[in-house]
Amino acid sequence: MRMPEALATAIVLLNTDIGAEDEVLEQLATIDGVVEASVVYGVYDIVVKVRAKTIEELKDVITNKIRKLPKVKSTLTMVVVEGKTFERK
Repeated sequence: MRMPEALATAIVLLNTDIGAEDEVLEQLATIDGVVEASVVYGVYDIVVKVRAKTIEELKDVITNKIRKLPKVKSTLTMVVVEGKTFERK
């Protein structure tokens, strides 16, 4: 039996320009590797889940795509510990 390929995963918290949440959410939907994103209430404006085949690809998506979106002011990235997660379907 073949095991599924492990993926590098990160949760990224975004602060956007005031009123830009919907625009940034639409832009995030076009980025390969972004598997989920939600506008939220609280200190941050958007929570994003990113997956890639390697940690290097994950870093590239976050650094060169998400962080460079014009109305993203700041980010906080939390890399998920491999093998230490579960997800309900």
